[in-house]
Amino acid sequence: MGKRILVIGGVAGGASAAARCRRLDENAEIIMFERGPVVSFSNCCLPYHISGLVEQEENLILMTPEKFKNQYKIEAQVNSNVISVDTDAKTVQVEDTITKEVRTEKYDALVISPGADAIVPPFKGIDKIDNFVLKTVPDVSKIMKFVAAKNPKHITVVGGGFIGLEAAENLREKGIAVTLIEGTNQIIPFVDREMSYFGQAEMVKNGIEIVLEDLVEGFDTRKVLLKSGREIETDGVILGIGVRPSTAFLKDSGVELTDRGYIVTDENYQTTAKDVYAAGDAILVRNQLTGNLMPLAMAGPANKQGRLIADRINGREIVNKGYIGTGVVKLFDMHLASTGLSEKMLKDSGIDYEVVYAAPPGIVGIMPGAHLVFSKLIFEKGSGRVLGAQFATTGASDKRADVIATAIKANMTVEDLYDLELSYAPPFGTGKDVVNKIGYIGSNLNEGAFKQVTFMEVYDLLKAGEQVIDVREVCEFESGRVKGTINIPMSEMRERLDELDKSRPVYVHCRTGERSYNMTLMLQANGFDVKNIAGSYEFIKMYEGVSCYNDETRENIMLGDCSVGCCRSIEVKM
Repeated sequence: MGKRILVIGGVAGGASAAARCRRLDENAEIIMFERGPVVSFSNCCLPYHISGLVEQEENLILMTPEKFKNQYKIEAQVNSNVISVDTDAKTVQVEDTITKEVRTEKYDALVISPGADAIVPPFKGIDKIDNFVLKTVPDVSKIMKFVAAKNPKHITVVGGGFIGLEAAENLREKGIAVTLIEGTNQIIPFVDREMSYFGQAEMVKNGIEIVLEDLVEGFDTRKVLLKSGREIETDGVILGIGVRPSTAFLKDSGVELTDRGYIVTDENYQTTAKDVYAAGDAILVRNQLTGNLMPLAMAGPANKQGRLIADRINGREIVNKGYIGTGVVKLFDMHLASTGLSEKMLKDSGIDYEVVYAAPPGIVGIMPGAHLVFSKLIFEKGSGRVLGAQFATTGASDKRADVIATAIKANMTVEDLYDLELSYAPPFGTGKDVVNKIGYIGSNLNEGAFKQVTFMEVYDLLKAGEQVIDVREVCEFESGRVKGTINIPMSEMRERLDELDKSRPVYVHCRTGERSYNMTLMLQANGFDVKNIAGSYEFIKMYEGVSCYNDETRENIMLGDCSVGCCRSIEVKM
């Protein structure tokens, strides 16, 4: 008789562990419990069923109990909710959610991957409005039935994380007006605030209203009531506020939990109980760069954890190097990707770091579909060790983030980045790829070749009357510029040095940063106290446009082509 392996949870972590256990041990008895009616579904694709991009609900279902039985000899029991675990007796109690019958099952090894539940605070008046969460196939089914039956004209989405963003985008794609409410000062929490502006601009351009730094106080009939006093008329609400680990059933089980309900595991994913392992959204993982524990609710890591647990159960040595967190989100035509540490994460880390901002072309500029890749690279000062990166573009943000993720896992430096040999042909990239270019800039910064300020400082520099020089050509300057800047084109700069006040600092920008870098070095060589404006005009334009959207009292310092999607006068798609 082989081992009896019980698996709690049938999505990423649980299903991966079960399938790998079968591959390693044909004689094991493997039983998987899923509390819902569907086992092993594509939860990441749920929002795309709303818009119809994923047409049929059944396409969301990856495996059925029959497939698990026939293909893997795994017994997958749906509508089976594990209500308690006794690690001394090595048993679990399972409730049939339909008949309410409870049975006891014994195990030799137990894998716990229950996922996380959507947080639904006890809002006043929540029963007065149609409200939904989006975590399971039945959840999206309820939303689809509501849309079909009531033909809503407006839906409010609460929460600016993955679930809220993708729900908002897909509702809008279906022709429904959307207001998205986020309590903090930015959407897209896995990137830094200024990089989130690219996603915010794209959403506003496509007709989604964004409300930041305001909280839901309660609901009334067809109304959302905000703490600011504002009332939003709406036909329904989707709550994407956050999640909490689904671990209440583990109380008094012998499996240790943190104060927030996460399962405590060691580097082998073993819990504090013998022969009990845990994976997925319900555990904390160790950050490879800081050593700190963190939640990481992503399918990729959960799949890897499930596989490693199966190896461990079957006596194999495993290597857990930790995680860095790599993710990407599509918001209409804008794609934002992030990997490693953000500045938010680094603030209290004690790591001395430097930041590169650049907007290199993603493909050769004369090719159809040419675009810029708005890039942020973070590295450790001195060592040059790559710590993190964020990308926003209408092209391939994931491609660059994946290269940087590999670099971080390999402990590479900014010097290593510019030495990478990356694929090139005009439709796919440039001779020096985006990753190479930000590596060059990082290396130059690390060597002290030049000094910089960021595009976020331009507003205050101009208010202080500083010399801010735009080195783009005259035609570019006239089509769109920053108020108060002086236009001295790169092609004329050497002949016009006498127009600059050498006794005062000089700040230089161009369109994307390349020309201004060259002029920064030239001015340095001529004895000027000069700083390059990292990110240059394209970053300034986006940052100021979104800043004016978020703060109506802020002066708009952009003239000309500031139609980046977030000036309040922008025409939105309706």
